[in-house]
Amino acid sequence: MKKLWIKVIPWNKELVTIALESGADAVWVGEGMSEKVKQLGKITTIATDGDIKLNKDVVYLKINSEKDEKKALQISKSKTVILSTPDWSIIPLENLIAQTKGIIAEVDSLEKAKTALQILEKGVDGILLDTKNLNEVKKTANLIKGISEKMELVAAKVVSTKVLGMGDRVCIDTCSKMKLGEGMLIGNSSGAMFLVHSETIKNPYVETRPFRVNAGGLHAYTLLPEGKTKYLSELKSGDEVLIVNSKGKTQTAIVGRVKIERRPMMLVEAKAKNKNISLILQNAETVHLTQPANSPISVVSLKKGSEVLAYIEETGRHFGIKIEETIEER
Repeated sequence: MKKLWIKVIPWNKELVTIALESGADAVWVGEGMSEKVKQLGKITTIATDGDIKLNKDVVYLKINSEKDEKKALQISKSKTVILSTPDWSIIPLENLIAQTKGIIAEVDSLEKAKTALQILEKGVDGILLDTKNLNEVKKTANLIKGISEKMELVAAKVVSTKVLGMGDRVCIDTCSKMKLGEGMLIGNSSGAMFLVHSETIKNPYVETRPFRVNAGGLHAYTLLPEGKTKYLSELKSGDEVLIVNSKGKTQTAIVGRVKIERRPMMLVEAKAKNKNISLILQNAETVHLTQPANSPISVVSLKKGSEVLAYIEETGRHFGIKIEETIEER
């Protein structure tokens, strides 16, 4: 996810307050000012004595020459680099984005932020906004928080379903209200997951729970922001999870609680792109997968040949991080 940092030098209480209210990821303040920030709310500070240490964790660099570009490239291998291009030249940013990660662009307006976030279709990893205009902070925050990672979902054909015995299933209750077509990517394997639909479907027997995804067995994986994964058993209140809709658009949500209960289970197996996809879910009509046409389908209604949305990746994982190695999961 793209980061938004706000530059608050000199000190400006209103600017820090707007940064907090807009959901900025951090504020850059002068030495000795981090405590004043913390009195207004919890947010990461960037300073020589901040949560993120200036010159130790992150380096601020002005780009005036090719020599500066090479220096920035070298530094970016171990640290985050904030780049300032005094004449707002795009070429240095293009050159660095093509070769490295961890680049934060310093800009003074929403329009420049838009440009920096679109360079080479990939964009910088974040924005350092240097402005005293409070509305500009709000608008830039809305822009960045609206940018989401796009997942490529595929139509998978159900091969079989099998009723199993009792097992521990996990409900993920978030602090967000999901809509029709939204849910989470869950799978028995980290490389192949179903889009499990949220409990937004009306049922004559139970009320909707638009904040909830009845995700499956506690052994299963779920895809998180920034491409990481976790076992459902590891999730807890305060964690961030990834909400995905049927078009592949994503947003981050906060876990409010996780409910693990003993329930009858069933196995769903499907195939897409010659890859097997499987998941053990609760055997209940209120549990749904998602069809390509944006409509949910109850797991108890699945038949051989039913099409449901899935996500497939080729890389393996180690402790939730993508790695290039051969891993077989059955």
